[in-house]
Amino acid sequence: MHSQNIKTLKTPWLFLVFFIACLNCSLLFAHGEQFNLSTKPQGPVHLSDEQIQMIDLKTVKASTRKLEQILGLNGELQLLPNAQADVSVRISGNVRDLYANLGDQVKVNQPLIKVQSLLIGDPPPSVVMNAPMSGVIDQRNVNIGQAVVPNTVLFHISNRSKLIDLAKVYEEDLGKVKVGQIAKLHVLSYPNQIFTGKVTLIEPNLDPLTRTVNAQILVDNPDDLLKPGMFTRANLILQTNQSALAIPNNAIMEANNEKFVFRRKGNTFESVAVKTGISEDDYTEILSGLVAGDEIVTQGNRQLYTYWLTGGHPSNEDASHNDN
Repeated sequence: MHSQNIKTLKTPWLFLVFFIACLNCSLLFAHGEQFNLSTKPQGPVHLSDEQIQMIDLKTVKASTRKLEQILGLNGELQLLPNAQADVSVRISGNVRDLYANLGDQVKVNQPLIKVQSLLIGDPPPSVVMNAPMSGVIDQRNVNIGQAVVPNTVLFHISNRSKLIDLAKVYEEDLGKVKVGQIAKLHVLSYPNQIFTGKVTLIEPNLDPLTRTVNAQILVDNPDDLLKPGMFTRANLILQTNQSALAIPNNAIMEANNEKFVFRRKGNTFESVAVKTGISEDDYTEILSGLVAGDEIVTQGNRQLYTYWLTGGHPSNEDASHNDN
């Protein structure tokens, strides 16, 4: 019994210290999450090979890669205003012949319909209506024998080689959006395909209900995969660095509003303050604090931080307890 009590008292003092330190701080986070400390820990952390294995520590080397800072926008595809046309008739009469159907690709001046006038004649005069532009017939509103009057819309034609994506920009992000910026679009119909567009207009009015402004993104649609009315997710590229020094996001920690990582040199791990730049889903640019080839901890850094709080010399029992 006495032996069991002694064993209980051997619970690592390290965690007691960590618990006390956390009474006045938030929990530990990685990249974007943070915790606060009243005093700055001292010294690097030294681990044995056994301790490194116990906490399943993993590292990567800082390297250069292309990074893009993006702004995600929700949008909807629409036809270009000047890339569509109605086909209407100027006389009253009856439809005698149809030369095109819904979904047909037509060329400019191609005959579409013949309308016989109600004027008396032998034969009665008739008019053939031609396509005013090249494109696809996306609406057909007449049948043979149907009576029509002036301004009746017979067909609607649209050219869909380019579409407009109306992307919603929240007012707090409006200052980030500029004409000429490149956007990468995703649609549900083709989840593995990226469509490229460019911002051509930031509309002048703000919607008072949604607090958004429409940004018009011109999108190429050479294979006619995109359809008007499709919802989109547009990733607007705000900034690009072709050779950014970058590390995985899970390597970056934050305390007292300062970001840092643990850099490995042999079995010694030191805390290094870093300044960050562009951040993507998986990687973040490092502006200062590291150089290419530095070996950075990506897994086990939480345990290293715990050791670092107490001076950096955990026992084998500490590492084993941390692993569990």
